[in-house]
Parts: sequence; C-alpha cells; structure tokens
Amino acid sequence: MVFDKDWALHPDRALLLSPGNFRLTVSPNGVMHMSSPNILFLMTDQMQGRVLEPDNPCRTPNLDRLAAGGVRFRRAYTPNAVCSPARASLMTGLLPHNHGVLFVEHTVETDQARLRTPYLHWADQLTAAGYDTGYFGKWHVERSNNLARFGWQAQGALLDNPDWDAASFSLERHLDGPPGYRPNRFYGVCDLPAGQRAMGKTTGAALAYLDAVLAASAPWCCFVSFTEPRDPFYCHQDAFARYDVDSIPLQPNVRHDLSGQPNLYKRAAQVWRDWTDREHREAAACYYASINEIDRQFGRLLDRVERAGQLENTIVVMTSDHGELLGAHGLYCKNIGAFEEIYNIPLLMAGPGVAAATLSDARVGLHDLGQTLLELVGAPPLENIDGSSFAPLLAGPHSASACQQGYAEYYGGRYILTQRILWDGDWKFVHNGFDYDELYNLAADPYEMNNLAQDPAHADRIQAMTRQMWCIAAESEDHSLANTHAPPLRIAAAGPGPVVRQSSVDRQMHSNLMQASALVKRRLTVDAERRV
Repeated sequence: MVFDKDWALHPDRALLLSPGNFRLTVSPNGVMHMSSPNILFLMTDQMQGRVLEPDNPCRTPNLDRLAAGGVRFRRAYTPNAVCSPARASLMTGLLPHNHGVLFVEHTVETDQARLRTPYLHWADQLTAAGYDTGYFGKWHVERSNNLARFGWQAQGALLDNPDWDAASFSLERHLDGPPGYRPNRFYGVCDLPAGQRAMGKTTGAALAYLDAVLAASAPWCCFVSFTEPRDPFYCHQDAFARYDVDSIPLQPNVRHDLSGQPNLYKRAAQVWRDWTDREHREAAACYYASINEIDRQFGRLLDRVERAGQLENTIVVMTSDHGELLGAHGLYCKNIGAFEEIYNIPLLMAGPGVAAATLSDARVGLHDLGQTLLELVGAPPLENIDGSSFAPLLAGPHSASACQQGYAEYYGGRYILTQRILWDGDWKFVHNGFDYDELYNLAADPYEMNNLAQDPAHADRIQAMTRQMWCIAAESEDHSLANTHAPPLRIAAAGPGPVVRQSSVDRQMHSNLMQASALVKRRLTVDAERRV
C-alpha cells in the first residue's frame, strides 16, 4: 500500500486510538484500567476474494455476519501469490525480496527460501506489549516450525493434509499425464467429516486455547490458519449437496483463449484444455463447499468468543494468503499469471474502532495487516518495513481514495521467472521478465481478457507505470530488479535510471509514491538476541 502524506494525518487516526475503542474494566482491588482489544485472526489458504461478493454462489453465512459488523476490503491484495512468500510478508511487513522467502519453503534449497531472522514479527511486538499469543494450523513461513522464535507463545495443529486414502469418495477427479507425471488429486466429494480433517483439528486446538485465555485477564491474539480450500478441492458430501452443480455459473474467462497474453500462460493451460463445462462446475462446487465447511469452523470460533462476552472487545480479521484461479483463462491453482483471481484476496475486519457494514475500495496489502493491528491495539510498530498501517480506513470508507496503489512481486514456482505487479486506481500493470508485459483496465475488463500493453494509445501509461515500478524497486532496495542496465536485460518500456522528463500521465499519478520512501527504507540492524 502506498498512501498520501495527508492521509497519515487524517483525524480518524486519533479517533481510532481514542479511549472509546478500548474497554474500561475494574480489577479486584477497585483500580480502573483500560483493556487492550483481543485479536482473533482467521486465515485460509488459496481463497479467492470474489467468493465474498454478493452475487457469488459460494455460501458463507458466518463471514457474511462478520462483514455486516465490520469492513470488507474488496480490493485487498497479496504481495506474492505463493504460500510461503505471502505468509512471511504477513508476519514481517516486508516484501519478499527483503524477508528472503521467495518460493514455497519446502520445495527448494534452503538458501532460496530462507527467512531473514533479524527482522521482528508483529507477534513479537504483541508479546512485548503483554499479549498472550497462540498460533494454530498451517505455518509455512519457514522450516523450523519453532514459532516461539517469532513471538507465538503457544502453537498447535501444525498439520498437513489428512490421509485421503482412508476416505471413501462418491466423486473424485485426478489429473493424469503427460507420461512420467504421477496422477494428481484435484477435486472430490468424500465421507470424511470436517472434524477428522485438518480444518477440524485446527479449530479444536484453537478452541482449547481460547478456553484458557478467555478465562484469564491478559489480552490475547489467537491465529487460526487452515490448509483449505487449496487444491485438491475436497469436501464432505453434505457440504457438496448444498450446491446444484449444473446451475453454478462459469467465470466469464474460463474459455478465454489467452490471445494477446504471454505464451507461458497458454502452455500451462494445456493441462486442463480437455475439461468439459461439467468438470469445471464440479471443481467449483467442491471449492465452494470446502469454503462453506471453513465458514462453519470460523463460526464455532466466533461463537466461543461471543459466549464469553469478549467479542465486542475483539478485533476479528479474516483473510487468505492468496487466491485461486478456479478455471480463469483455463487455469487452476496459482503459480502462473498475475491475474486478480490469485492476487485479490478476501479481507474482513471487525471489532473496536471498526465501522459496521462498510465496503471499502481501498487497495491494502496482506503485508499491511500487522502494522495495522499494532496501531489498533496501541503496541509498538514495526520499524522500517514495506507495509504501513491502514487503521484510519477502518473508521469509514470516506478516506479510501488516498489508498489506491498496490505493489506485488513474483519469482516463479518451480520454474524461475520474474514478475512485478503495480496497481494504480483501476489500472493494473504487469512487468514480465520472461515475455511481453500486460496492462489491464480493471473497471472495464475485470476478468483481464484484453491486454492493452501493445496498444500504442496506452504507451504513455506503460512508460509511467514502468517508472513507478522502478522507483518502488529502488526505494525498497530490490537490487535484483533495479540493477538491470546490462544490454540483454533492457526489455522494459523505461529503464531504472533517473527520470528527467515526465509525461502527462506521470503528473496525474498519485503524488504518494515519493512519500513511500519513508515507509520502505530497509532496517539494517535489529536486535537479533530476541531470536535466541
């Protein structure tokens, strides 16, 4: 997130941190004191932001309840559409090139996905502020699984997917071929209830933790992280039965032929090229049914806090590490493309200081969340990070116009490739180091079927957004991208050097970019002893 300097001084910031947002309690000795808000953080894996739109067939009554009592950010985005880099950005507030986790941590050599430990996490700051902290479910940030190193005092249910061989399936689809590739489970309907799968076990561990902290006096932060609804899209038969497969609408871009878009996308789409409309609908039904099961587990957690009388003093966050293509452009999963289906994530927030029933178009990032929570509870902020607090936006939607830019980066899945993604208002620019670039007007083309990057009418915009990309890369010390003056690397519309002349589009861009430098300067040294 990049914001205007006037937004940082908005009067809502003082309102959010006013005493009215904290609960006044009386201790046994009669002394009155302020109780900091609790935090309940609910996270999924690979959940599209679009599933929360009112016209989406996915059923999420508990998340709808949460949205009715808080703010939904419909333009929230992830700084990287892969699990480990995104989750490390969430915890540190850093972009991937700064925290060091560029790939899924268990799939590459250690030095290619090593979390740089001198940087504090927001859970460290909560612990220092007197919070009781607990983390339950999927971690996937680094390999030690020793979460105490990162501010989490309790941990549990760090689970992988269950043994699906023990389940019986009434419907199951595998991906086969080409020769030499093992069959890949992709979607199915089983008889294994949620309580016997990862989501149920994670919820059970979190509920046990909540029982303990709800009876204590210290403020708490409970982080609940599910492995679902990521592929394989498996669900229980009862959840699947709630959906009429034949009536599920296909996304408008499912049959898009990717004309005018990088050839790598077309190559990847060959995996699903023979799928029928029925198979696309079955996959969507299983995906939605899995989210419906997740929603029920989230409801159990919300109900437990509410029964204890602490929901009104609890900040509730619901989000995902990244999205799911779900057939868009003939593609599934992530690891390919910079499409909104995988970069736009769900983000709901409710609780003290958060406006109710509010829909915000502010473009906020997953890496902004930690700093936002620290400001909301009055804990010390993280220093010199790429993310920034959007706490003032939670008081209402009126200041969202000051927050319309976003920036993300991608280093490939198993195959190394380079992408940088820049959002500015309705416009989205994708710099592809492996093919030609992409430019979309998301207001006119929300499903990204018309790449405008080769249209001469948009040459000024391409130049301007390319210069913005270089500026952010330089200010965030992304040396791998900024040092590209060598002749074979001169593939961008504009280079990374100083820009003297500006087009009219440059002058119309948000002036907030130059204020970003104060937010993205790198922290060279932090007390590493806290990691011992």
